[in-house]
Amino acid sequence: MAVTLADVAARAGVSSATVSRVLNGNYPVAGSTRERVQRAVEELDYVVNGQARALAAATSDLVGVLVNDVADPFFGVIASALQGEIGAGGAEPGGGKLAVVCNTGGSPEAELTYLTLLERQRAAGVVLTGGAVENDQHTGAVAARLARLAASGTRIVLCGRPPLSLPGDAGSVTTLAFDNRGGARRLTEHLLSLGHRRIGCVTGPVGRSTTRHRLEGHQAALAAHGMGPGTPGGIAAERLTVHGGYDRASGYDATLELLRRDPGLTAVVAANDTVALGVCAALRDRGLDVPGDVSVAGFDDLPFSVDASPALTTVRIPLQEAGARAGRVVMGRQQPPPGGLASIPTELMVRASTAPPAADRA
Repeated sequence: MAVTLADVAARAGVSSATVSRVLNGNYPVAGSTRERVQRAVEELDYVVNGQARALAAATSDLVGVLVNDVADPFFGVIASALQGEIGAGGAEPGGGKLAVVCNTGGSPEAELTYLTLLERQRAAGVVLTGGAVENDQHTGAVAARLARLAASGTRIVLCGRPPLSLPGDAGSVTTLAFDNRGGARRLTEHLLSLGHRRIGCVTGPVGRSTTRHRLEGHQAALAAHGMGPGTPGGIAAERLTVHGGYDRASGYDATLELLRRDPGLTAVVAANDTVALGVCAALRDRGLDVPGDVSVAGFDDLPFSVDASPALTTVRIPLQEAGARAGRVVMGRQQPPPGGLASIPTELMVRASTAPPAADRA
């Protein structure tokens, strides 16, 4: 007779709900309780999916790729490169595997659910892409889930995320982090070097690592030019910072708000290139020229950026190369970087959407 969740709960002296929480890693559970549950699982040989009996190693042909928004070109480029590497070498022993792209929609709950499902499928690898939710409880739950995956032999790669330490001796995580701070700082320094001082910032959602890092880079550049916190320029810059989503509509709406706060602003830095398109559209609808009246800069250097009108000044992240590297690492074809952490450099791409303020060109 198959062992049930209730059998494990009875052996561990806890409720079935507690057993479920330990197995899913969705909620914090006291260490001693977790140990009792895990010991009961081992003693009873309990199997989550009820089909496989051995969870000692990840032996499936499945690799999970978690993205925030599969329709966002940022994630599309990374996922395409990952899938190319994961599926390569299918005729070779231990070669290609099945890449399953999991679209979380930016939901922390969906992220945890997908990690649970991937554990049940004994995924050979898991790649988490893009910024992380900055919430201690969620971070702990993700770490617990990844620890269980790593302990069973699953390779874990973070691509475009901050490093994450796993509890105990579960295993290691490879991190390919993007230099968002450095890129944002160089972008704002470029605008400052052109003579801009009234710079609006359309940044991303609150509580996301990418948002915080890019905003910190922007603010560091301002501070280096005497526009730090507490200074008149710093206070003005803070007033000209608007949070929003990583989509075109957010860029459009945020720009209207920036113009309401300061009709004379001369430049806008956007959370990403898609947001920058919304910024440009709002400026055009208000009768303003880019860059004649207002310079606009994006981030990521997505495929359409060079073909926008005008071509976008932006920060290039080598998304294709980063995704391919993450794919090779998760497949075991490339060694992880020293210490398990590599910083992916960014590059300032100066194009036609930025120019000196109109007053300086008169």
